[in-house]
Amino acid sequence: MRAASLAVAVGCWVWGALASGAVPAPAPVRLDASAAYDALQRMVRIREVSLSPDGTRVAWAESVPGTAEAVRLQVRELAHPERAPVRITASKDGAPCAEGSLAWSLDGRQLAFLSTAGEGRSRQLYVADASGAGGPARRLTTVKGVLAAPKWSPDGKAVGLLVIEGSEDALGPRGPAARETGVVQTSSPVKRFAVVTVEDARLRLVSPAGLFIHEYAWSPDGARVAVTASPPPGDANWWNARVYAVEAGTGETSLLHAPRWQVAEPAWSPDGRQLAFIEGLMSDEGNTGGDVLVVSVPERLAAKVRFGEKAVLPAKVPPALDVTEGLKATATDLFWPQAERLVFVAQAQGEAAVMAVAPGGGEVATLWRGPEHVMVSLGRDGVTSAVVRDSVTQAPEVWTGPLGKWKQVTRLNADVRVAVGDVRSVTWTSDGQSVQGWLVLPVPDASGRKAPMVTVVHGGPAAGVLPAFSAQTVLLVARGYAVFMPNPRGSYGQGEAFVQANRRDFGFGDFNDVLAGLDAVLASAPVDPARQGITGWSYGGFLTMWAVTRTQRFQAAVAGAGIANWQSYYGTNHIDSWMLPYFGASVYDEPEVYTRSSPINGVKQVRAPTLVLHGERDMEVPASQGYEFHKALKTLGVKTQLVIYADEGHSLRKPEHVKDRLLRTLDWFDANLPAVPESKPKVRAPAR
Repeated sequence: MRAASLAVAVGCWVWGALASGAVPAPAPVRLDASAAYDALQRMVRIREVSLSPDGTRVAWAESVPGTAEAVRLQVRELAHPERAPVRITASKDGAPCAEGSLAWSLDGRQLAFLSTAGEGRSRQLYVADASGAGGPARRLTTVKGVLAAPKWSPDGKAVGLLVIEGSEDALGPRGPAARETGVVQTSSPVKRFAVVTVEDARLRLVSPAGLFIHEYAWSPDGARVAVTASPPPGDANWWNARVYAVEAGTGETSLLHAPRWQVAEPAWSPDGRQLAFIEGLMSDEGNTGGDVLVVSVPERLAAKVRFGEKAVLPAKVPPALDVTEGLKATATDLFWPQAERLVFVAQAQGEAAVMAVAPGGGEVATLWRGPEHVMVSLGRDGVTSAVVRDSVTQAPEVWTGPLGKWKQVTRLNADVRVAVGDVRSVTWTSDGQSVQGWLVLPVPDASGRKAPMVTVVHGGPAAGVLPAFSAQTVLLVARGYAVFMPNPRGSYGQGEAFVQANRRDFGFGDFNDVLAGLDAVLASAPVDPARQGITGWSYGGFLTMWAVTRTQRFQAAVAGAGIANWQSYYGTNHIDSWMLPYFGASVYDEPEVYTRSSPINGVKQVRAPTLVLHGERDMEVPASQGYEFHKALKTLGVKTQLVIYADEGHSLRKPEHVKDRLLRTLDWFDANLPAVPESKPKVRAPAR
């Protein structure tokens, strides 16, 4: 289904044309943000893409505009592009519901997926004929709890799953936390690896009850799975996860790797004798980044895990081999399709890339690289792929073909057009090292006035900004703001040493990079230094709070889910183990490291009007951090406002709250930075 017709006119003149002497465009009509936001919600979002192992079919999950969670699963035969895609669903009447987690059988004939189409609100496991000709999808589970990550066993007789039994409200660290009243006790639901046989729909829990499984991968012979796992509670201990092998028949568990940092993305070699994974300093589960490491498996299987005892690798086991050591890029997704080549998706100096390396190390080959955001699914030949591609000005679509030679499959968002003044990759030097960021400029108006600018600091800090399609960027630029998105030290994209460069240094070196980037933008782009705003969420919220306590260069700020006081934060958040790799010690052992980086200690320097936003039930960054900063500003006479979003966690989920956050942010900058005159929205009416 195609999204309703949408044209968000941000402008059509490139700044480079002005610089060469072209006549400026008339002043752009100022866009009504609410109408524009509603129009953006009518576009189709592609949640995931999955290529069949033989490369003949592609499946994807697309949002249903006008609904909060409903998703359509579509399958297309690539040999017949003229045919419409086939919808796969567990819904008996075809009504939209929440469906996803696509998994192909190895022969490419069946799809496993999760759906809420059955009774109750839990997602259950279904399998369906991928051609759509085999009748309705068949339900394989009736579990009260949480299911995730279905994957077919290599023999096609079973589907693996991750299962949390009896806890339908286990929404992860970014979801709203359960309210704690009465005697507060630690609740530790365990996510276990399970196997469901397709023939009789029998579910069998396999992994030990003492391990919380975060990810898994079937070995090629189906005898075992490699897992990343930690002791429960898993939400709090992911940063301490190790790599194990769990025997599929018995649940017997062996230690494969005890990492120094965080691990993710286990991938077996085709012969099952080696295992690769990504290891690096990571601040958030699910936001993977690091180097690619390889270990030999057979000799490690002797390191049996006996709970209550410390598992130790045999003395003569060779260490893991870092096959991308020193690479000026960050691996984010990993595949091992052929014996001689590992393939991985990466962030490289602010761009997306697909790279390859031999399992023994050596030169890393760049197979494709571009200024966009991609989601990749790779066929078993290691070449054929399906991707979701988007950029600052292009909404997401599905493409397929050999890596880097893709052809467009969908045109779900063909009517979504976003024109901007210019999109630039900006590089600068800070403290002797190269730093990169992205600058999106609005259409210049006839008056020749320089644009106000908002610096948007990403969360993490272990993350990176790619030039992806973003409602926030679209709306800010449409209102006449330039948008600067830096990747300071601590970010992905320039290698593991760069990611680790802000350890024990939050707010100092990384903020120096942001200010140096701001100087670089002001020196090269038509941006007004007297109309500067800054915003961010999570770590970006912290750096926003930090910014207004350290400099008067920003005239307005919006801090979302930020940390005002690292000392009080340590004792109130539910995931404090993430802090140890960054601070090097607990707050009880080295409180001065935490005090040094706390914005609250410089709050008397704040002059900029500051909007503070927070989720009521945020377990990652408790709302008390927002209250603490807001109260200090209010007491000191600084213009401020605090907004708490009811029943929200670290990531806002309710559509009305997501909209309010964006529009409130725009209104705050409009009110506290010189505004562009109001006008009607330049949004085309939906097509009939």
